[in-house]
Amino acid sequence: MSSENWLVAGLGNPGPRYSRTRHNVGQMVVDELVGRMGAGLARTKVGARMVGARLQPGGPKMLFAVSEGYMNTSGQPIRRLMDYYDVDPARLIVVHDEVDLDFERIKLKRGGSEGGHNGLKSITQHLGGDRDYIRVRVGVSRPPGRMDTADYVLQNFSAEERKALPQLLQRAGDAVENVITDGLTAAQNRVHQL
Repeated sequence: MSSENWLVAGLGNPGPRYSRTRHNVGQMVVDELVGRMGAGLARTKVGARMVGARLQPGGPKMLFAVSEGYMNTSGQPIRRLMDYYDVDPARLIVVHDEVDLDFERIKLKRGGSEGGHNGLKSITQHLGGDRDYIRVRVGVSRPPGRMDTADYVLQNFSAEERKALPQLLQRAGDAVENVITDGLTAAQNRVHQL
């Protein structure tokens, strides 16, 4: 029987070159959540930085993690953490950028396709094809004109977007907490109305 632990994984790429790009918004949300708890991420032996916390005393343990590798290798350290802490795929929450949503939109879902997202593809592969994990999809909008999607997500947010980014990260962090405290359906009802 699996534990009651939750794993919240924020997707992105390592290093200062990528830290403020659209593709790293998942890691930014994890940083927001960890900051709320006055904690910091520590290196592990599995290629991820992680910290454990509880939203309230006696509540479920939440593990917050970001991979130290590139987006397309996210699955391996996430799987290793899940195995070590006995986290069921149904209690995995992956926070990631979503080009199919307008900037500032957030959608929650369980399962489904990876939509061409290399981080999600890597996670699904390392879970043996299991897609029954929760995704917090943070909208970054589609690239303008004919710009390549990969080039677009690896760019920093625009000056206008950067003004709204702190509120977006806060709302996405709230969405993660809502999933854990109230369940996915209740969280969807709240988040999708905004």
